[in-house]
Amino acid sequence: MPRTPLQLPDFPWDALVPYGDRARAHPGGIIDLSVGSPVDPTPDVIREALAAVTDSHSYPQTAGTPALRAAIVAWYARRRGVDDLTVANVLPTIGSKELVALLPQLFGLGAGDVVVHPTVAYPTYAIGAALVGATAVASDDPAQWPDSTKLIWLNSPGNPDGSVLGTERLTAAVTRARELGAIVVNDECYAEFMWTDDRPAPSILDPRVIAGQRDSVLSVYSLSKQSNLAGYRAGFVAGCSDLIAELVAVRKHAGLIPPAPVQAAMIAALADDAHVATQRELYRARRARLAPALEGAGYRIDESAAGLYLWVTSGRDCWADVADLAELGILVAPGQFYGDAATRHVRVALTATDAAIERAATRLAERD
Repeated sequence: MPRTPLQLPDFPWDALVPYGDRARAHPGGIIDLSVGSPVDPTPDVIREALAAVTDSHSYPQTAGTPALRAAIVAWYARRRGVDDLTVANVLPTIGSKELVALLPQLFGLGAGDVVVHPTVAYPTYAIGAALVGATAVASDDPAQWPDSTKLIWLNSPGNPDGSVLGTERLTAAVTRARELGAIVVNDECYAEFMWTDDRPAPSILDPRVIAGQRDSVLSVYSLSKQSNLAGYRAGFVAGCSDLIAELVAVRKHAGLIPPAPVQAAMIAALADDAHVATQRELYRARRARLAPALEGAGYRIDESAAGLYLWVTSGRDCWADVADLAELGILVAPGQFYGDAATRHVRVALTATDAAIERAATRLAERD
């Protein structure tokens, strides 16, 4: 019998290539604000920790070294207000995207199961469902989540729109997940970049949300954004110890292990809040320069209370805005990449150098 290939959508960013070519043709060159890849240096304290353990001849630990797991526990207590975790509640991952994509498989989901994700969402949530033949449902209303739901993805602060779920909405999601017997996971990797509050965004593991009951609840995090570690692939998951144990068991068989030098670098990153505060202020300044420039050019900024993006609209189809901005040499991501509810917005990344953000603001001001 012939093999049936996986039925996956086209990779979204391929559709952006012609607009990138148009932006590159601008006399001043392209300013790429389409991808949220960090441009600032990895802090020295992290690089030095990595360099000190480059003689890593032994296999690393799938569950993470005891020191790394303790560092994750301490970080949740210090930065997220979650002070009752133990090392049994945490697990390092190879970045967060692989976990997002593989979680339905790692938990044994398949055909007939439903994976819920936000209506405006990073596409990998739906890809994870497709990889196992499950059904992806876009819904922000817990009352509408189907009875066959097995996995619920939340994303707060959200990518692409920077929306933030407060503790009441997180609690409502957890309550409904437990009624359904489903696992609920919050992807929280932008939590340190709040623009309307000096505190990080609430975690789904916050005591106000779960009232001491972590069963079936997980928090996913990445150091790519706050520590400029996208190239290191440094992430982790925390929460229900039974679920963490399941993940460890499967990942041992599959060999899904963060490299030992990366684990050492993560310890240094998690222990040092100063570099995160510095990075936050860099993004705050870039946001303060770019947001009014976009508004002055006739765009409206919606949501965007947190994260590394501005969620922008002119009220037209997103591709019209992508085309107009490409004429200025500015490349942005169309909202269509993030679901049917997002087709009148574009995502504008703050992950560009100060000089690039300044050039973008100048071009917007000079727009006819």
